[in-house]
Amino acid sequence: MTIALAMLAAVLLDLLLGEPRRAHPLVAFGRWAAWCERCTYGASRWRGVLAWSLAVLPLVSITSGLAWFAWQVSPWMYGLYSAVVLYLAIGLRSLGEHALPVASALEAGDLDGARIAVGRMVSRDTLALDDERVAAAATESVLENGNDAVFGALFWFVLLGAPGVVLYRLSNTLDAMWGYRTERYERFGWAAARIDDLLNLVPARLTAATYALMGHASTAWRCWRLQAPQWDSPNAGPVMSAGAGALRVRLGGPAPYHGQWEERPVLGEGVAPDAHAIRRSMRLVRMGVALWVFVVILAGWAWHA
Repeated sequence: MTIALAMLAAVLLDLLLGEPRRAHPLVAFGRWAAWCERCTYGASRWRGVLAWSLAVLPLVSITSGLAWFAWQVSPWMYGLYSAVVLYLAIGLRSLGEHALPVASALEAGDLDGARIAVGRMVSRDTLALDDERVAAAATESVLENGNDAVFGALFWFVLLGAPGVVLYRLSNTLDAMWGYRTERYERFGWAAARIDDLLNLVPARLTAATYALMGHASTAWRCWRLQAPQWDSPNAGPVMSAGAGALRVRLGGPAPYHGQWEERPVLGEGVAPDAHAIRRSMRLVRMGVALWVFVVILAGWAWHA
């Protein structure tokens, strides 16, 4: 029950306060990870394993030690500590703060403003995007980051407490930094990419199932089954195909990266994405979070009943 109440407190803190504007722990971790990369870099998978271990394991150990100490003081201290750690790890409000300005700009007919806003969410060449592709990019980002920044963190928090959520979010951050198939990171970033894939194996599918339950279920299940295997990421495929199906919009398709258009499979089915699709995707994530919190609190109450 302590974990359940800590989860509720963390979600409420995120909704009330949002992410810290100054000295966010993940920003500080990014600097630490960059230092680890400079000290260990080499075109070798083992160098990447060493860098990942140096960057992540000491911080997870510290988190575990503090959690143990808090539990020795009192369950309430442990719950407070856990809630603060989870609050710092999730980004539900931040997701809306990035996505909704894109929708507002599109609704106002301000394509340039929408391109600038969506450029804060995605890595594709936003100047080449029209209204529909801007809306698609924002919607895809909301669905994918719903797993990476919200549901995945909640899953590992329930499973392993504060150390679990720290392990997950730091691994996710390293994947975003090193998990590229470029000449520099093809081998060095292999460990970061594979560990992130492993940690997301279950949460991604629970996220996809949540999207299906909160949206148009039959379409979501069908798109998940047929379209997810075509996507290059084993975890993003289920999340984005189920999310697109739940919203009944068409996502995926060609997208511009680094001056070239890359072919991608189509996701979902139905209408073309627009500003309303972005808002609906945020509603889907928020409803899913409410469901998860309710289920965890109910399970905690039943356990202690």
